Amino acid sequence: MSQNSPMSPNGPSGINLRGAVDLSALKNRAAATTAAAGAPAGASPYAVDVNEQSFQEFVQLSQQVPVVVALGSARSQQSATVTALLEKIINEFGGKLALGRVDVDSSPQIAQAFGATAVPTVVALIKGQPVPMFEGELPEEQVKEFFNELLKVAASNGVTGNLGGAKDPAATEAPPLPPLHQAARDAIDAGDLETAQTSYEKALAEKPNDADAKIGLAQVHLMRRTAEINVLQAEEFRTRAAGDTDDLDAALAVADLDVTGGHVEDALARLVKYIALHFGPEREDARLRLLELYDVVGVSDPRVSASRQALARALF
Repeated sequence: MSQNSPMSPNGPSGINLRGAVDLSALKNRAAATTAAAGAPAGASPYAVDVNEQSFQEFVQLSQQVPVVVALGSARSQQSATVTALLEKIINEFGGKLALGRVDVDSSPQIAQAFGATAVPTVVALIKGQPVPMFEGELPEEQVKEFFNELLKVAASNGVTGNLGGAKDPAATEAPPLPPLHQAARDAIDAGDLETAQTSYEKALAEKPNDADAKIGLAQVHLMRRTAEINVLQAEEFRTRAAGDTDDLDAALAVADLDVTGGHVEDALARLVKYIALHFGPEREDARLRLLELYDVVGVSDPRVSASRQALARALF
């Protein structure tokens, strides 16, 4: 797995739900009241230390502004370097973004919920929905590009506040969503994925070429599948996939988990390899899942373009 696997900053439309994970287990364990998530801390007044008890409140802050979560360890010098850079950059955005610093050694459940397997790992949250960003170190200008795109995605979803309470005057007012799309978005926010799926299916029935509905449906399918996999099952699937290259269910489940955790290249490569080695119905099942994951990640994403080329070679 690459140490630097950033989400493409291109094509922000639709990525607000990409890589979403089920954080309900953490939310249920969180304390009802904690210190204010936007309180000044460290090098930036917009950065705060977050643990498993205060995480729910920090997630709620993402309804107001996009929040960035830095998963690191006190044992990692690279974590300290990345966190310092994030604090510097967050400060420059003047309250449009918040930063949560998480020590994975003392809060392993947060890292587990995001599917993080290395530190430092950086993710973002918009309206409680995680967006994978990158692992390891990146140049300052590239990090700023990601944050600029993150703000555009947030604005398209009505998240345009700042930590001072004022609405960002530079934010572009997003046009209203079509009714079925809005119904799906509201259902996702409420955790009702079945209703969200039904709404997107109705939108596609009315307009089969509705690209946004197709993307939304693929995202909801992924969220529903991964929500049904607990930690022990995830480990079992990974063990099965590593030991038996013919196990389609394991290959599909691990690919879903990898996309959810931000390891997009690993997920796509796994399914392309399966397709190359198999024929018959199982090959088609893997191909259809791969195409759906392309929609989740974004068809303009360079990792999808590279995977499509590999898929063509595998098929022909």
